[in-house]
Amino acid sequence: MDKSNQADAESIREQSRRSGMSYNEAKEFIARTTGGRGTNIYSNTNAEEVKRKNQESENNKS
Repeated sequence: MDKSNQADAESIREQSRRSGMSYNEAKEFIARTTGGRGTNIYSNTNAEEVKRKNQESENNKS
């Protein structure tokens, strides 16, 4: 790569660093903050604990 191409590549990398979130970072942020469909890969919810608490709640209604 010549010096001009190296400078252009570095300029693009710097602009990218300053531009904010990447597409995947934005997708993950939206998934974590809105609870959209198909976002379970980003979830930190313990499904088994939720099931247990739901069962306890049902048992307490009786």
